[in-house]
Amino acid sequence: MRDRPHGRCAYLLEEAHEVADAVEAGDDESLVSELGDLLLNVAFQIVLAEERGAFGAAAVTRTLEAKMVARHTHVYGDAETPPDWEALKTAEREARAAADPHPPTDEPIDLFEGLSLGPDPLSRAARVQERMAGIGFDWDALSGALAKVREEADELESEAGKATKRRIGEAEPRIEEEVGDLLFAAVNAARLAGAHPANALLSAISKFESRCRAMVALAESRSIDWRTAGLGRLDELWEEVKDGGR
Repeated sequence: MRDRPHGRCAYLLEEAHEVADAVEAGDDESLVSELGDLLLNVAFQIVLAEERGAFGAAAVTRTLEAKMVARHTHVYGDAETPPDWEALKTAEREARAAADPHPPTDEPIDLFEGLSLGPDPLSRAARVQERMAGIGFDWDALSGALAKVREEADELESEAGKATKRRIGEAEPRIEEEVGDLLFAAVNAARLAGAHPANALLSAISKFESRCRAMVALAESRSIDWRTAGLGRLDELWEEVKDGGR
């Protein structure tokens, strides 16, 4: 099993995240700068590969071109619809394994070979689920995934429903396991609904932050001390903000 990215990748990952932040913020001025930083890091990785005699820039572009043509036959070929992404990648992995002159004989097949360890947990969960969907291990419809979400929610409630409210990190192992199962099931439902779970969560966070700011602003406009108002009063303000379409 591969280790997580080492320190030599830290700057590359940091720049990629900064590009993503600029895209999400719609900040074109920052995006120009951040894309440049990311390109510099990509170029640096190519230079390192050239120095150790592994490959060069031309090999990178040739590989990309070949991959695009093979994976998008509806654009570059005569296919009428896009291919099943996971089925296509499964076929690619099988073809590489068949072409290996020295295939491992004592290692079990790793269904998740090639999946990056770098993405955020929500994105990785979706990719793991997509990989299994590629071999037919998937719900037939969203309803099945939603039923699983309800099942996992019930199990969490049964395990932790009577527990006192705790701070993050104070959960017992069994409760943390149930929370993980619930989140994983929710990712599955998001995936089958056609939504990227990480993007959907980011949108929900942004909406929540906006409404919280509006709630506080509304409280202050009415001379209400929102720090001591209590849940009931804050909830009333929250509903007003929601009704106002914020």
